Amino acid sequence: MRENIDTVRLRKEFNVSKDLNVSKELSVGEVAKRSGVAVSAIHFYESKGLIRSRRNAGNQRRYPREILRRVAVIKVAQRIGMPLGVIRDALTTLPNGRAPTAADWRRLSAHWKRGLDERIDRLMRLRDSLTGCIGCGCLSLKACPLRNPADRLSEQGSGPQLLDPCDQRGSRAS
Repeated sequence: MRENIDTVRLRKEFNVSKDLNVSKELSVGEVAKRSGVAVSAIHFYESKGLIRSRRNAGNQRRYPREILRRVAVIKVAQRIGMPLGVIRDALTTLPNGRAPTAADWRRLSAHWKRGLDERIDRLMRLRDSLTGCIGCGCLSLKACPLRNPADRLSEQGSGPQLLDPCDQRGSRAS
């Protein structure tokens, strides 16, 4: 079978042999390099049940190529602040033995959407509340809805109750 001109050009450009045998499994170093994640992170993900490997005859970890997509999903989920337990639970819904498809990803991400919407709402309320804070650090203002609703800290005295250490009698440490 004759290769077309573009294939020959690409093989030469990337120095790829014609009889290249692409392995279906990757070493931990190959996974790290391809995914942009440190080897220690790959081991950590495995210890937390996010990904799986098998051991070869030399007791080295081997990962299916599909693991690259899973690691990408983990990275995206971590970037948006998803806890590892939530990520692990979501990954258990994905099929084993093949890379997740766009449909798989849509189904998985639909589960995360509500939690993200709630988090975004909380962050927006926090952002909007910050404009009322004068940034003094005392956090005992009657109007501070962030750390001292209803001015509860005023019962402990004046000044920065949360920032100044107190001795056991309740008086200020010098």
